[in-house]
Amino acid sequence: MSGFQPARRLRGIEKTAIREFFDRAPAGSINLGLGEPDLPTPDVVRQAAVRAIQDERNGYTTHAGLVALRERVAGEYPSLGAGPDRVIITAGSQEALYLALTTLVDDGDEVLLPDPGFVAYPTIVRMAGGRPVFYRLPAAGDFELDLDDFRKKVSRRTKVVVCISPSNPTGRALTARDLEGMARALEGSGALVVSDEIYRELYFGDARPPSIADHYRGTVVMSGLSKSMSMTGWRLGWLCGPPEVVRSALVLHGYVTTCASTISQKAALAAWTPEAGAAREAMRGTFRRRRDHLLELVGRTLGLRAVKPDGAFYTMVDVAPYGASQRVAETLLEHRVITVPGATFGSEAEGFLRLSFCAEEGALTEGVRRIAAALAQLKPRQELPV
Repeated sequence: MSGFQPARRLRGIEKTAIREFFDRAPAGSINLGLGEPDLPTPDVVRQAAVRAIQDERNGYTTHAGLVALRERVAGEYPSLGAGPDRVIITAGSQEALYLALTTLVDDGDEVLLPDPGFVAYPTIVRMAGGRPVFYRLPAAGDFELDLDDFRKKVSRRTKVVVCISPSNPTGRALTARDLEGMARALEGSGALVVSDEIYRELYFGDARPPSIADHYRGTVVMSGLSKSMSMTGWRLGWLCGPPEVVRSALVLHGYVTTCASTISQKAALAAWTPEAGAAREAMRGTFRRRRDHLLELVGRTLGLRAVKPDGAFYTMVDVAPYGASQRVAETLLEHRVITVPGATFGSEAEGFLRLSFCAEEGALTEGVRRIAAALAQLKPRQELPV
């Protein structure tokens, strides 16, 4: 249509660099870019979906979702005193993020976001009319929270704080001390926290990372089964929070989605079975082995620093000696390796590449071999410090 201009809220918004690199990748590329588990969805979940399809009674659920599923989700957040009336089942955690920020953020509101952080955060904040303000997770500290900087960024204009643990892109998890400090800094501010916990079940330590919901009552949690149950295409997520927030978000959800897929909801009930728990533990073991394999390769083959993740399935690799992260990622793409430039996630991640280990160990090995060939072509600007 000649002269068409999208609404102002959409102007300047493009698809993410993550998708852009993926879409431009030549045939035969090794994908170390997308954060999508390559492991099969647990059989117990798939069988539950088959039964739901055969049952054929799969009309709309209520807008909020199946009561039985909302009860299971609510049970994950006892510190919030959550019941099923405080949960919305969404079309993936991405819809939950959109609902939360669109419900909470008004024109001119300041929203504190992690730097580095997931690319959708500032985009949705701007679409809602808010102003992103970034708190630092410095590369020099392996992307741990700079609590002093966080305290300085909290102001009377702060409406919402977004946190994610474990992190996309770094895989680092916030500690209980971090979360306690954040909660204290927000006391009396009236700000609400949106806690992105989509990777919380994918951890490599002895216990699941803590949630800020255990330290701050004004928390809206968003999560789902896409990553921990390898259910990305099933689009099954949720939002859980204070009743007044959930009521408003539910109105928007009804207009945007009506309800999440009924078949996916019925299948998701199986995610709380012992069989699913065993599958989840096996997935953690697989990703832990891949993490260790990739970190060893990066250090031995490339001689580069890779940040050791606490969870999720990403590591950040320091390629600063070879130039800007965008330039390095472009060169790697020419050698048929998909990565994501760190600058995509914020200024703190410039000079790094995000590598995903959602690939078998043989593919990781070949990917690093290709990276070595690409870096040999670039040559470092200066010798790495001894």
